[in-house]
Amino acid sequence: MTSIISAAPPSPGRQACPDQPTGRPGGHQASGDAAPGFPSTRRAQRTAPGALLAVQGAGLGVPLVGGGWAEYANLDHAASAPCLTAVAEHVARVLPYSASVHRGAGFASQVCTTLYEGARRDVARFVGARDGDLTLFTRNTTDAVNLLARCLPAAGGVGGVGGVVVFDVEHHANLLPWRARAGYRSVAARATLAESLVALEAELSAAPTALLAVTGASNVTGETPPLARLARMAHRAGARIFVDAAQLAPHRRLDMAADGLDYLAFSGHKLYAPFGAGVLVGRADWLDAAPPYLAGGGAVREVSTDAVSWATGPARHEAGTPNLAGATAIAAACRTLAALPPHAWERHESGLRARLLGGLAGLDGVVIHRIWSDTDDGPNTDDGPDTDSARETGGGRDTDDGAGAWRDAVGVVTFSLPGHDPARVSAYLSAEHGIGVRAGRFCAHPLLDRLGAPGGALRASIGVGTTADHVDRLIAAVARYLRGGAGWDYALRDGQWQPTPDDRRLPAWAEEYAGAAAHDLPASPCGT
Repeated sequence: MTSIISAAPPSPGRQACPDQPTGRPGGHQASGDAAPGFPSTRRAQRTAPGALLAVQGAGLGVPLVGGGWAEYANLDHAASAPCLTAVAEHVARVLPYSASVHRGAGFASQVCTTLYEGARRDVARFVGARDGDLTLFTRNTTDAVNLLARCLPAAGGVGGVGGVVVFDVEHHANLLPWRARAGYRSVAARATLAESLVALEAELSAAPTALLAVTGASNVTGETPPLARLARMAHRAGARIFVDAAQLAPHRRLDMAADGLDYLAFSGHKLYAPFGAGVLVGRADWLDAAPPYLAGGGAVREVSTDAVSWATGPARHEAGTPNLAGATAIAAACRTLAALPPHAWERHESGLRARLLGGLAGLDGVVIHRIWSDTDDGPNTDDGPDTDSARETGGGRDTDDGAGAWRDAVGVVTFSLPGHDPARVSAYLSAEHGIGVRAGRFCAHPLLDRLGAPGGALRASIGVGTTADHVDRLIAAVARYLRGGAGWDYALRDGQWQPTPDDRRLPAWAEEYAGAAAHDLPASPCGT
């Protein structure tokens, strides 16, 4: 195929840049931020019109193949969300005080200790924790789930003994840590949520159960199960409930006490904070009775040559110097999101999600994936219970009929273009339109198999920095692809689709790291 970029009309968001230097075929080239054709990163600091909150990277310009650039449309929030500007500013205020936490008498150390412990309070308020619940800082959600898995009581331990029950639609982080647990049982999701809940309740009663582990919102479809009802089911069976809130916390207000949730985890990098920290919140008894997750300084009361007395409370599982920047950044994100006017958060995202669903559903050749079919907001497509093209209408997340799972889904939409490799389509969206989406199996292989997309799909996800323009650009770019295909050649290199030639360039300050690509590194973790 011959490149038609120069002859085609500009795509939405695309800006002409006739003086962009030509790069070498097949790879990125370095450029200074102010080089011709590469917009200054200073543009990335403004708040996008139509966004709910200011985020770092708003207005970021990215190069396109064939010359020119586009304002980056970040529709990959489900993987990692951009940092809130308020959070970045808070971290910048903290960094001059960098010092030890709990380990210094100096003034800066006292500031850091105050910030770290205060972060627990802010997180606990954000999730509606009960008095007496512990708030632990971890590396991420996966780390938090593994920590809790290590703390489940053994025979004779606090809280009794029993297995762990999960649905088969979970993210790998909420599947794999439980599999080593004796009595682990997986419940196959049925065609409807109502049927799935019946099957789940039967499984909870079939054998002793210590814990029900569920997602708060699917990282693939955005669907939200009725958490309060699930908590009641678990408690009736003598079990506790853990919620993987990695996708729920960035989109909905949480109330652990009101919903009866015993444990909850989420990641900072999905909640508009920088990378490197996560949270586990929940009842203290299991956490205090279990061996420390890590052995080391900070987790002990006393150590002798042949014995150790371990601390209780959060310190028991937070050995080593803590990640102050990560913890205080999460707390700042919690405070910023909690300060939003009532319902503004949900209205912003539900409107954009409805716009995205409606636009994609109006295109011939697009299949929108979903887990459950029971809904009252429109007919299903001919593709059966796993797909739907209806618009979202809003609703509660604890409805008993199952409809709320789709109506109140968070801003995550997964779709396929049958006959087209999703990875190639995502490369086209990035290279020719400056749009970032995710292609693959989203660390949820069993669910993608169930959805009829074992080879992967495309996922668009939105957040507080997303605008209607971002959504419209994606819909227009997909429509253009379906009409005439990509406007550039693409080839598989190192297992990934890349434009050929690729004349886009990395910024000069990033070029020094480009050599890492020469090492034998996995192109895509988690098997896509």
